[in-house]
Formats: sequence, structure tokens, C-alpha cells
Amino acid sequence: MDNLIIRNIEIDDIESVANIILEGWKTAYKGIIDDSYLNSMNKDEIIKKRKKDYKEGYFIVAELNKEIVGFSRFYDNNQYSPNYSVDCELMAIYVKPELKYQGIGTKMFNYVVNDFKKMNKKKMIIWCLKDNYPSRKFYERMGGIFIGEKEFIKAGNSYPEVGYLYNLDEME
Repeated sequence: MDNLIIRNIEIDDIESVANIILEGWKTAYKGIIDDSYLNSMNKDEIIKKRKKDYKEGYFIVAELNKEIVGFSRFYDNNQYSPNYSVDCELMAIYVKPELKYQGIGTKMFNYVVNDFKKMNKKKMIIWCLKDNYPSRKFYERMGGIFIGEKEFIKAGNSYPEVGYLYNLDEME
């Protein structure tokens, strides 16, 4: 993965990001999120939402051989975790399903951590569906400490999420 480039997203990357979301949800969340929701996911709606996210910033992509193979979104605040003593949040990290376990997620994770350190952030949180064991193992391997649980509502259904805390000062 020496030729992997991590960079800020560009508007032309959004369709590739939408494809990664569709593939990712249908593989990673099969058996976790209700199948009727997974089957109803609409690429055009995802593109519309990601264009909004694009305007907010803190959105990176992983590019391999001129192809978008992953992305991450993050915030320099705790707007989605106000009940926790954190000052930044990793919102999403996705890798094309067929390219997982090749270091792409690790490189994006480290990029985000380094960005937060440059902003003098101290404590980062990420939430993950409780039953998504491969992602949980990744976040634990990256040094996350279990901090709590909350509910994630999607299409009228409730799913448990677990949070992982990272003390950025203690990370290399």
C-alpha cells in the first residue's frame, strides 16, 4: 500500500464514496441492520447527503491507483457525544469490502488522529454498532477503550452502539 494517498475529498469523489457506503453497509451490516432497510438504500440519497457532508469539511478519502478505496469523516467537537468528556469524534471510516485488512483503514485512522493532534485535541470518540465485531476489533487494536453504550435509530429500529475513547496524547 505504498502508493496509497490520503487526501481531502473532492466533489468528484462523492459518487465513489456512495458506492463504498452501499457495498459496506450491505456486507458489514448484513444480519445486524434490518434487511429491508439495507435493500432499500438509495445511491442518489446517499450522494445528496454526502454532498452536504462535503461542504462541512473534515472528510478525507483513500486513493489507490487513482481509485477511491475508502473514506473517513470526523468532527473537531463532540456534537454527537455531548454526554462524554471528549473534544473530537471520528464519525465514519469505510474501506471497500474487498480491500479490508490491507492497512487502508489504519492509515486513514492515523491520518485523522494526527489531524486532531495538530488541532490540540485531547480525547477522541468513535461509535460502532455493538454487533459489528470486525470493526470493534479494529477500534480496540487501534487503542480504543470501551467508554459506554447508546442506541442508534435507523428506519424506526433501534440498534445498540458501543463507544471507544482514545487519549490522543498517549498515541504515537
